[in-house]
Amino acid sequence: MLTAYNQIPIPSFMYGTAWKKEATTHLVQQAVAAGFTAIDTANQLIHYQEALVGEALLELARQGTPRDRLFLQTKFTSVTGQDHRTPYDVQADLTTQVKQSFDSSLAHLHTAYIDSYVLHGPHYRRGLGAEDWEVWAAIERLYESGKAKMIGISNVTAEQLTLLCERARHKPMVVQNRCYAALGWDQEVREICRTHQIIYQGFSLLTANRELFAEPEVRAMAAKYGMGLAQLVFRFAMQIGMLPLTGTTNPQHMKEDLQSDQFTIAPEDLQRLETIGM
Repeated sequence: MLTAYNQIPIPSFMYGTAWKKEATTHLVQQAVAAGFTAIDTANQLIHYQEALVGEALLELARQGTPRDRLFLQTKFTSVTGQDHRTPYDVQADLTTQVKQSFDSSLAHLHTAYIDSYVLHGPHYRRGLGAEDWEVWAAIERLYESGKAKMIGISNVTAEQLTLLCERARHKPMVVQNRCYAALGWDQEVREICRTHQIIYQGFSLLTANRELFAEPEVRAMAAKYGMGLAQLVFRFAMQIGMLPLTGTTNPQHMKEDLQSDQFTIAPEDLQRLETIGM
């Protein structure tokens, strides 16, 4: 378990449901059967099927895994990240859009609360606009109401995160970014998270770093620890204070990924992996 500055615990590994389409329900059930207790989704039909995650949760509850044993994270996605199937009225003001999207997520997931509610990304590539502050204020109100136990932001730059930490009423408790070895595994953003006791979640750890697995040095390291390349990367992520996401569709890989915490990478190897892609 990891703990953010608001003292809410979060499992140290998360199963991501992006791009699973019709298989979502089955895969979420498989992931929980393998041992995952944290599920990540979003109310965005281009990439996610949030309602099918909800179907899995109903089935899991019937099979003896109640809602309160699972950690659910979902997201508010602005119009620019949606297609025509928006979970809110696009003509409404942003505060209303956040509320409608959140209520829709509660209905999809058959739950009275969300463990972690995340802004899918700022409106602009640089800085934070008036839109971002309005959306964040609406998300803060959900946190204050107790319906969202933690709040966070995804796809954020170091500059944007710094602004949010300086000016927000409630700083994010989680940050979820795509993580490239070539950029020092998002070093700058991770540093800000460490300073503010924000939990950093890394996604695309495998898919964004395929060239890394071709490195003889990395392959030798995995062999040294008797682990697969994916396990090495996930363990590395955990040891540098990151919460990794995996979206594997393979039940065997689900189990293997969860075994990443059963070994420890030596400090010199950890240091080498930190900089190997740069």
